[in-house]
Amino acid sequence: MIQMTEYAKRRKTLMQKIGPNGIVVLPSAPEILRNGDAVYPYRQNSDFYYLTGFEEPEAVLVLAPNRKEGEYILFNRVRDRDREIWDGPRAGQEGAVEDYLADQAFPFSELTLMLPELLAGRESIHYPLGINREFDKILLHSVNHVRSKVRGGLQSPAAFVDITPSLHEMRLFKSPAEMATMQKAIDITATAHQRAMAICKPGMNEYQLEAELMYSFQSQGARYAAYSSIVGAGRNTCILHYVNNNQKIADGDLVLIDAGAEYENYAADITRTFPANGRFTEEQRAIYELVLASQLAAIKSIKPGVLWTNAQDIIVKVITQGLIDLGLLKGRLDDLIEKQAYFPFYMHRSGHWLGLDVHDVGRYRVETKWRTLQPGMVFTVEPGIYISADIPGVDKRWHNIGVRIEDDVLVTEKGCDVLSQRIPKTVADIETLMAK
Repeated sequence: MIQMTEYAKRRKTLMQKIGPNGIVVLPSAPEILRNGDAVYPYRQNSDFYYLTGFEEPEAVLVLAPNRKEGEYILFNRVRDRDREIWDGPRAGQEGAVEDYLADQAFPFSELTLMLPELLAGRESIHYPLGINREFDKILLHSVNHVRSKVRGGLQSPAAFVDITPSLHEMRLFKSPAEMATMQKAIDITATAHQRAMAICKPGMNEYQLEAELMYSFQSQGARYAAYSSIVGAGRNTCILHYVNNNQKIADGDLVLIDAGAEYENYAADITRTFPANGRFTEEQRAIYELVLASQLAAIKSIKPGVLWTNAQDIIVKVITQGLIDLGLLKGRLDDLIEKQAYFPFYMHRSGHWLGLDVHDVGRYRVETKWRTLQPGMVFTVEPGIYISADIPGVDKRWHNIGVRIEDDVLVTEKGCDVLSQRIPKTVADIETLMAK
């Protein structure tokens, strides 16, 4: 668990970045209506959570550097016995100060009255403009209120500054406590993937495997998946974000599972591909081992100072050469890479940042250049080959073979650690697990 003192350090760091004359205003995520009067399970905005650890809706964080009465102000819901009987306990203003280390806390209903006062005298407002349009109106109304008092001597903020670049650069580098939380999410996910492999058999439905994943997640303390689980068999392995998960698994199918648990709001993201009947066919094995070879080569190259694009370049080279060797592509390696001849078979990039969001924040380019890897970054490495039946000129013995292998990787001082390494991914290890 991440301690409240770590959230406090993050707030201090952010205030140092914005300077003494700025102010941060950040609203919580709104509740989203599902249907009728039922709402979706609540998930806090990741930026808001990163700075507060606070998981209730109807809250606003204000950071006002050098404010005498306190720099960290939280507007949140009041304690309400009747609502708490229905919806559960609330922190209230006392809990916001005692449990979440706010310097001051006020009822959410007082926000519109107090916000102009907090903005007055500040030069810049650091805020994610355009994401929450309802709150945009509240903030702009407060700014206009301050502007209307300029003749009386109040200083109105002169600029809106997007808070996300500064905040997201902080989130890109994981602390030891974050890494421990992410490792827990990954370990939970590893157990779930192994369970799915072990229990799979022809004749099952894809949603039955999804149910096994969710059972495993929740029984280990991860209440939710980090994203909609992908469980595709046969031709569905060639649909990158297939989430219907409602088709029967046939004998001879490959099964692709892309699923990750969310633990204390941190995500895992792992993909494994395996034969439904426990034995790879010759063609399935050939494609699988090619994808695995490309992934292992990419992971081997990961270390501080290497360009973000390096893994993708290696994967493209290994996959393209392998497709030539298998007769699925014809021509010279360099020419095929230049023409992106591999694209019908491998059409996505090598991975993405991972953290509070499954596609986590952080720039991939710094100014005009691809960024270099540094210790503390976590990202996925996920090559794939997808041979759908509608790719022209491909012998049908290759049809509907879709393979993706994805692991979560931490950049260390000397190289990298594969955080999800305990999930089987060699052909021999997968077939051995499924045979049991």
